[in-house]
Amino acid sequence: MAAANNGSNTTRTFTNQFVQPAWRIVLWSVAYSLVLAVAVFGNLIVIWIVLAHKRMRTVTNYFLLNLAFSDALMAAFNTLINFIYAAHGNWYFGESYCKFHNFFPVTAVFSSIYSMCAIAVDRYMAIIHPLKPRLSATATKVVIVCIWALAVVLAFPLCFNSTIRILPRRTICYVAWPRPSDDSFMYHIIVTVLVYVLPLVVMGITYTIVGVTLWGGEIPGEASDNYHSQLTAKRKVVKMMIIVVVTFTLCWLPYHVYFIATGLNKALIRWKSIQQVYLSVLWLAMSSTMYNPIIYCCLNSRFRAGFKRVFYWCPFVRVSSYDELELRNNTTRHQSGHQGSMCTLSRVNTRTNIPNHRHHSFKKAVSSSHGNANVNGDNNGNHGNQPAVAKSNLCSDPDDVADDQFS
Repeated sequence: MAAANNGSNTTRTFTNQFVQPAWRIVLWSVAYSLVLAVAVFGNLIVIWIVLAHKRMRTVTNYFLLNLAFSDALMAAFNTLINFIYAAHGNWYFGESYCKFHNFFPVTAVFSSIYSMCAIAVDRYMAIIHPLKPRLSATATKVVIVCIWALAVVLAFPLCFNSTIRILPRRTICYVAWPRPSDDSFMYHIIVTVLVYVLPLVVMGITYTIVGVTLWGGEIPGEASDNYHSQLTAKRKVVKMMIIVVVTFTLCWLPYHVYFIATGLNKALIRWKSIQQVYLSVLWLAMSSTMYNPIIYCCLNSRFRAGFKRVFYWCPFVRVSSYDELELRNNTTRHQSGHQGSMCTLSRVNTRTNIPNHRHHSFKKAVSSSHGNANVNGDNNGNHGNQPAVAKSNLCSDPDDVADDQFS
């Protein structure tokens, strides 16, 4: 995605204007290698945690799995290649890889951000409309396949038009648009809207509504402990995803601004320091692939337990008995007296602004949740006067309620 425009802008000269001091190349090499190592290894651990533990196979985690898969592939196949080409201005990798190199970043970024968008919509449905059916395992996989199919369609023009050109002193990889000046800029505007602006607007709206619902009201003082624990779990999941989205937004914003600015003002390409600016914004964009595993480890106890299992050999990493239980099935973790206290509501409407005259119905729903609760009304047949209650996934912990499991 980056090299396509970089290559097309360098077709005007037969001299290599990208030569820079060795010390600067070493510094940039270390920076890009760090991104590659952390992104690939961290995302592979995330993939292992989700696939190897049945308890982690949830709607949200399947989309996180797809996000990790996209980030790992982009880091592995494009990060260093992008750096080598941007630093030297010489393409060493042949025409076939030139096509793939320009095609795959758009595909991977599309898959990443629309996986985040799917999580935002799923969180919205789970919290705002808790009684409506959630995505099944099959439906989730279908959504992921559709995301990749749309990503391939969007990126196909880059693959189709990419080629190499052998000049007297170097070889370049670029996208040979029919109208190089207009088509390149227009395509990048389309990509920016579809892969950046539109999904961020959707996620901004959904997370704003969810945030107001979870944090904007007063929690009923006499609600059950399970209600409070479920609400806390939902807040943790949403908080983690908001941080993931904000991180992605900040990492890719300078990149899109760079190409829009150079598209509107061609003179910027001839600026003496433009190469360093480009390497900076490219590094920041590529670094977006390495932050998510760190965020999961810091903000999610189960992912943190999985990372501890991987790094158990480090002297400063200690795997506690709680960590050992974190990734086990619910039936293993919830036994004896703790199980009885958790067998209450599986989903509670988290609209926290509950009027006072509804508190009695809410408490009645909590007290009767072992089997006497009426989903559509209270015990007196008064429909619609209490928070919505569903009886699925009883005896699960709050994290499972916040992100329902597949069977």
